Amino acid sequence: MSNTAILDVDSLKVVFETDNGPVVAVDGLSFEIRSGECVAVVGESGSGKSVTAMSILGLGKFSGGRIAEGAIRFRRKDARVVDLATADEGVLRAIRGNEIAMVFQEPMTSLNPVFTVGEQIAEVIRLHQKADAAEAARQAVELLKRVRIPEPERRFTQYPHELSGGMRQRVVIAIALACSPRLLIADEPTTALDVTIQAQILELVRTLAAEGDMAVLFITHDMGVVAEMADRVVVMRHGRKVEEAATRELFARPREAYTRQLLAAVPRLGSMQGASRPARFGEAPTHDVPPTHLPLLEVKHLVTRFPVKKGVLQRHVANVHAVDDVSFSIGSGETLALVGESGCGKSTTGRSVLRLVEPKSGSVTLEGDELTRLSGDALRKKRRDMQIIFQDPYAALDPRLTAFEQVAEPLVIHGVEAGSALRDRVVGLIRRVGLSDEQLERYPHEFSGGQRQRLCIARALTLSPKLIVADEPVSALDVSIQAQVVNLMIELQQELGLSYLFISHDMAVVERVSHRVAVMHMGRIVEMGPRNTVFGDPRHPYTRTLLAAVPNPDPTTPRRTVPPAGLLPSPIYPVGHDPAPPRYDEVGANHFVLAA
Repeated sequence: MSNTAILDVDSLKVVFETDNGPVVAVDGLSFEIRSGECVAVVGESGSGKSVTAMSILGLGKFSGGRIAEGAIRFRRKDARVVDLATADEGVLRAIRGNEIAMVFQEPMTSLNPVFTVGEQIAEVIRLHQKADAAEAARQAVELLKRVRIPEPERRFTQYPHELSGGMRQRVVIAIALACSPRLLIADEPTTALDVTIQAQILELVRTLAAEGDMAVLFITHDMGVVAEMADRVVVMRHGRKVEEAATRELFARPREAYTRQLLAAVPRLGSMQGASRPARFGEAPTHDVPPTHLPLLEVKHLVTRFPVKKGVLQRHVANVHAVDDVSFSIGSGETLALVGESGCGKSTTGRSVLRLVEPKSGSVTLEGDELTRLSGDALRKKRRDMQIIFQDPYAALDPRLTAFEQVAEPLVIHGVEAGSALRDRVVGLIRRVGLSDEQLERYPHEFSGGQRQRLCIARALTLSPKLIVADEPVSALDVSIQAQVVNLMIELQQELGLSYLFISHDMAVVERVSHRVAVMHMGRIVEMGPRNTVFGDPRHPYTRTLLAAVPNPDPTTPRRTVPPAGLLPSPIYPVGHDPAPPRYDEVGANHFVLAA
């Protein structure tokens, strides 16, 4: 181990025992991370990236992994070097969370649902810093402020399910940074974050790394983040290291075909300039006359609020204005993208449209049927025409059902298929999203994060719906699989006339898949129009901030700006507060901007 290296992974081999024999998840992997350095590990879903991270912390054994060969040498704060591959559980427990911290890929499964988020941050501080309860609570609130969570004192007392996906991820990052670790392992840490918060979190991690000489192992599929954060890049495939190089060299002159394939699949903002409709990756954008779309879904003056209750008697004292007078329409065969910061109301809008969350007022009309007036069998029957792909694939899947049962379940419930026809339908869908027949009998925990998301997409397509609400459908996927899934969604739209409400924080993907774009902020749409006009001529200051914060997958051209960190305004208002209805100015053909 070199004098300046904090971590030295040497010829690591990790094996999982299965009913079909041993599976080698990591095979002969070697790399090192020096003090203050950021090393990114990239590769397709299932390439062994996360298994490597779990093995470093000694967590692989809890999911059936075994380090068969190699060493993981870590230099501790007192300069002693310990081999984590052979260290006992007592040593590992002292290191985890204190000297090596980890941000996991799925925040909801990382947080304990029965404890408040403040208690979970404070617990780490009390355990490793021997602080009393009051000091730990004070530091926890400060950490919530540092990761830009609004109203940190109130969030301190909330439970994970009360926060949005992006806020939960920020809580996980706060926990990881609580003890100023020597090594931070970040496994897709910005997956659930919109571009503005992503920019601030990455800036925070970079600043902390520089101030504390902290090393960072960054596992990600976002090549824009790699270009911005990493000093060196390790490319993995099928458990092996394919290529390792300095970031600039790798982006400019990738040696291996697989690395070139990864870089070619990266969505780049501006690549669809002037295009009239969505285009698959690898397909030249078309610039012909934009197609017209007959109305399928119409949403008018949608309002969704959540009550805030206090005291022993749980008095209703305020409301969270999650969706505040939102109106839009989606044509048959059209994609409307809904973008905005975490907590702005995007996901709640999608769930309100499907009646998974009951709106307070407004109308939602699908093919002439007013959904807010349907109930019982009528609503159940109508739900065959509308499906959702959730943001968190692990939470969306039943851990007791196999992949086959997960995909077949909607068909069984609605009595669409049975017997061999049912199996043929499921196998066809599984193959279509890039999974294989051999994986049909696996359970969700046996899939990687990206594979689980593909399973969710297959399940959403089973009933051949007319409308799919896609809530961050490719956020958990690496770039090559992301490109395949986006291509699949576009192909299905062209073949079947599917309509999508595409909720995402990835502006480059939004530009690729959408016909029109609606930008949300604080529960309201602030700008809406054709993709080309919103991306090419953004009029609202918030839209311009979002676009300027998009990371550029080119290390020689960093992202244009990092939005200043500051607390978001609160969406909570007293009972009885009714804001004035929004007023829009038409600044171009079908291009609307919220009036000041």
